[in-house]
Amino acid sequence: MQPEFWYKKWDSNQIGFHQPEANPYLQRYWPELAIAPSARVLVPLCGKSLDLLWLAGQGHQVIGVELAEKAVEEFFSEHQLQPQISEQGAFKVYRSVAFELWCGDFFALTAEDVADCTALYDRAALIALPDAMRQHYAAHLQHLLAPEVKGLVITLDYDQTQIPGPPFAVNDDEAQRLLGQGWQLEKLEERDILAESPKFLQGGVEWLVERVYRVSA
Repeated sequence: MQPEFWYKKWDSNQIGFHQPEANPYLQRYWPELAIAPSARVLVPLCGKSLDLLWLAGQGHQVIGVELAEKAVEEFFSEHQLQPQISEQGAFKVYRSVAFELWCGDFFALTAEDVADCTALYDRAALIALPDAMRQHYAAHLQHLLAPEVKGLVITLDYDQTQIPGPPFAVNDDEAQRLLGQGWQLEKLEERDILAESPKFLQGGVEWLVERVYRVSA
């Protein structure tokens, strides 16, 4: 999957993955992780998610990584924030108050860039990538973050032969295989959300399972 795919999605406003409110799983389970308010949270492939605002509201410094500059610009403009913009390595970094949004290729991120991040939130990154890229993503993510990281990962699972991604299907075995080598992965909730998902209903999908995982050392 090439960067142009995502640029086109944002340019044409085909952003059905963008939620109009903070994710309910995030609000329900994040407090249980007992992550210090001072912790810096890495949010890969963050888009302009309102989850960033919610995390900042808990006192966290939020480090988002996003390929599409349009998404980053819209996040700051929609929330009346005036970012300072600088170049750092392969990234253009937008900074304001509790937010740092790094615009560029996630795979260009280095461990030094996020050396002080001790928390992770992945709602839309793992499931945005096809199989080979998911393996690369998981390996790179675990290279970037220390083994003692805490956080949440949210996945979708369905019969991939019935409708193409993204979002892509990630079953429980794959999630455990990709992320359970360096970290502990505990399933917190599993729910069929097909009735709430018109795109998948119209595509003939017969079941659609959302899973929430706790990541810990």
